[in-house]
Amino acid sequence: MFNIKEIISVTLILFSVIDVIGSLPVLIDLRKKVGKIESEQATVISGILMVSFLFVGERILNLFGVDVASFAIAGALIIFLIGLEMILGRTIFKSEVSSGGATHIVPIAFPLIAGAGTLTTIISLRAEYQTVNIIVGIVINLILIYAVLKSSEWLETRLGPGGLDVLRKIFGIILLAISIKLFKTNLIAGF
Repeated sequence: MFNIKEIISVTLILFSVIDVIGSLPVLIDLRKKVGKIESEQATVISGILMVSFLFVGERILNLFGVDVASFAIAGALIIFLIGLEMILGRTIFKSEVSSGGATHIVPIAFPLIAGAGTLTTIISLRAEYQTVNIIVGIVINLILIYAVLKSSEWLETRLGPGGLDVLRKIFGIILLAISIKLFKTNLIAGF
């Protein structure tokens, strides 16, 4: 049943892995490129990915002959490219407004929110915590994610262009470091 201690633990673990606050510069950049972020759709799709992965993640990957380590490496490469974009000020992911609104899926829902790190963490949480408590932790994180996505414009005005540029560079380096760590850890795990 519900266990407050487990719910708090799961929520904090997922919050630190998802790092939606750290992704704020990326989200603001994406909003500038495409005009607006579909907060509701990005949150719902992220939630669907996380809950689905909780129940059938490993089986889906096995169906395609992909192990968790390979999945994490693919996510690490995408995160690496996003980090390069932030640091160098170059566009790697070309988002087109006429693309049918897929920007809320890639790269927001996956890999920024429900990325390889988040999904592999969810798989490992299953070994330690009850499923119902993991789901509650996911829902709490989705509420926080939605709040950040919805208020990205307001946060941008509070930070200003200089503050945003500094944040973008700092979090770009952090994203590069996270991607390299994910890559290295999962490359070793793959052998």
